[in-house]
Amino acid sequence: MTEKNPNADIAEMTYEQARDELTKVLNELEQGSVTLDQSMALWQRGEVLAQKCEEWLTGARAKLDEVLKKKD
Repeated sequence: MTEKNPNADIAEMTYEQARDELTKVLNELEQGSVTLDQSMALWQRGEVLAQKCEEWLTGARAKLDEVLKKKD
């Protein structure tokens, strides 16, 4: 039996979608109203979302740096 990756949808998210989803995950974790297993799954999802946001920001920074180099 193959397990479905619960974070597969993150790869297709825009920066804004990933950021908003990360905010929701953090809010759920801060409330503390979920089980330990749910908390671990949320934590893992949050890690993947944070990585996706970082990739978007790194890419945006690289594009800005490239434009600024061409201006000089």
